[in-house]
Amino acid sequence: MAPQDGGFLKTAKDLTAGTAGGIAQVLVGQPFDIVKVRMQTAPKGTYTGMLHCAGGILKNEGPLAFYKGTVSPLLGIGVCVSIQFGVLEYTKRFFAERNIKNGIGGADGLALGPGQLVAAGVAAGVANGFASGPVEHIRIRLQIQSTGNKIYSGPLDAIKKIYSSHGIAGIYKGQAVTFLREAMGYGVYFLTYEKLVQREMRMKGIKREQISPVNSVLYGAAAGYALWAVIYPVDMIKSRMQTDGFSPTTGQKYKSTLDCVRVVWRTEGIGAFTRGLGPTLIRSPFANGATFLGFELASRLMS
Repeated sequence: MAPQDGGFLKTAKDLTAGTAGGIAQVLVGQPFDIVKVRMQTAPKGTYTGMLHCAGGILKNEGPLAFYKGTVSPLLGIGVCVSIQFGVLEYTKRFFAERNIKNGIGGADGLALGPGQLVAAGVAAGVANGFASGPVEHIRIRLQIQSTGNKIYSGPLDAIKKIYSSHGIAGIYKGQAVTFLREAMGYGVYFLTYEKLVQREMRMKGIKREQISPVNSVLYGAAAGYALWAVIYPVDMIKSRMQTDGFSPTTGQKYKSTLDCVRVVWRTEGIGAFTRGLGPTLIRSPFANGATFLGFELASRLMS
């Protein structure tokens, strides 16, 4: 049975609040993300570390390069995070109603168990994957372009050229590993955040909207670290797949996701699976804290 409480209006509010969280995430995290992607996809030995990579971008491409490809994620990630929170909150309400019927979870049925929170997060991640796959693919293609070697003039040009040459499969390149990353990551991500929120509500005897914005940021930061602890090697493979050639005649290195794992392991060793982790760990608390803060504040404004 679909959740009845709130109906369409409730879902619309969740989607809008999710969009606010997504925009906040992109604005805060984009400079760190481009450094991560460059380090993940560059040949071994290109950069000695995060500062070397960031310094090279600043010196050779200027400060605005740190926001290269931002239009695509600003629009796309807003949609992606909107989908995440829309599906998450819908699924949470579904489980809450079931808990009420079964007489568990308290009077309001909102004390969801870990398994329910993980399931809601996995559902949110898979739903998000349909949008995040092509959005991140286009963003990464733009991020790895150097100033003197531009193939695409912008996101629309990239979509047009990739689609005309490789069809919808080209747009969704790396989609299998994207679904794996989203399902694994968001199951842990939302479990961590929601359990921290539940803990504070239980200990202080308060409602969700009474949690301070500072704690929303801190819980979001913790959730972000939990997410990346689980998915970083998968994310690296996704980046490799999405920057690989589309066919053997256009520089394709990997036949499949598993082939990518084997080739990277054999030629670059285990260290390649954590390359670029530094900027990710620095970015994570700011970007994910901003995401949840944006969502919670927007939700409160619309309540």
